[in-house]
Amino acid sequence: MRSRLAAALAVALVCLALPASAQEVEGAEVALRLEDPRIYESSGLALSRRHQAVVWTHNDSGDEARLFAVGPEGRTLATLTLAGVEARDWEALAAGHDDRGRPALFVGDIGDNQGVWPDVSVYRVAEPAQLRDATVAAARYRLRYADGSHNAEALLVDPRSNRLYVATKEEAGGGLYRAPSPLRTDQLNILHRVASVPPVITDGAFAPNGRLFVLRDYQGAHVYRAPGRRIGSFELPLQFQGESITVTADGRSVLAGSEGPDSEVWRVPLPESALAKATPTTRPPPATSAPATLEARGRGATPFLVAAVALILVIAVAAVAVMTLRRRS
Repeated sequence: MRSRLAAALAVALVCLALPASAQEVEGAEVALRLEDPRIYESSGLALSRRHQAVVWTHNDSGDEARLFAVGPEGRTLATLTLAGVEARDWEALAAGHDDRGRPALFVGDIGDNQGVWPDVSVYRVAEPAQLRDATVAAARYRLRYADGSHNAEALLVDPRSNRLYVATKEEAGGGLYRAPSPLRTDQLNILHRVASVPPVITDGAFAPNGRLFVLRDYQGAHVYRAPGRRIGSFELPLQFQGESITVTADGRSVLAGSEGPDSEVWRVPLPESALAKATPTTRPPPATSAPATLEARGRGATPFLVAAVALILVIAVAAVAVMTLRRRS
C-alpha cells in the first residue's frame, strides 16, 4: 500500500511541474464517471462482450471478491460476487471466453508488491446474459513465473486464441509473460517471459479483433502489434492514479480509468499511425463508423481546469490515503 501511495504522490508532483499544455491530450473525452460509492478503488477495466456500452470493473485489495457492471451513464447495473473467492490483491480484468466459446471475464489476483508469493491466481467467470446481482462460480487458475516472483497489474487475453498474458510492473522495466494454452485448474500454469515492457505498467488490453494490444502506465500508453513489436505511444489525461485500460469495440480508442471515488473513465483515440501499422493492408474505418456507445460526457480538459486539478492533486492523494488506511484498519 505504501509503495502505491508513493507512486501516486510522485505522479502528482511530476504533473505539478508540467505546463498545462503538456497535460492536455488531443481528442480525449470523459466517457463516463463511476458513480457507485462502492467503487472507490477501480483497478481493472474490461469491455463487455455481451452488453453494448457496458464495462466491468473491480476494486483493488481490501474489497469483497466482486465485479461491477457499469452502464454508459456511470450507474452500476449488476454486481457479480465470486463464490468462495478471496480478493487478495486484485489488479486486472480482461474479457475472453470459456472452454465452450461463451463470453467470460478473467480477474487477475496478480498483485505482489513485495515479490514474495510463490504463485498468483486468475479467476474466470461466465459473463451473464442478463445483468442482475448474482453470486457465481469461478474457475481458479494458479500461475507461477518461470523466473521467480513478480509484482504485476496487467492481465491481457488474446481474443483470437484466448491465450492469457501478464505484464509485470517494475520501475526499471518489466516483462510480458505468456501463459500456457489451455489453462489447467488441476496444476500450476507456468508463465514464460516473451518480451520486455516499459517501466511501471499498470494495465493492458487487446483490441477486440486481436490485431494490437496496449499497455499503460500512470501517464501514457504504448501500442503493440505483437509481443516486443511496439508501433506507437501516446499520452493519457491527467488522472488521480491511472490504473486501468481497455480498448473500445471499434478498436480505434481506449477507455482509461483511475482509482479514487467518483472517478472518471476517459476515451482517448489511438494514434492513426499505430492503427495503420496494425492493419497495413486495410485502411482503418472512418471515425463515424464507430458505434454510438459510451458517448463522451465532456471535452478534453482546458488548460485552466488541468492546472487546477494539478494544484489539488497532492492534497487529494493525501486525503484518499487517509481514507483508505482508515477503511483497512
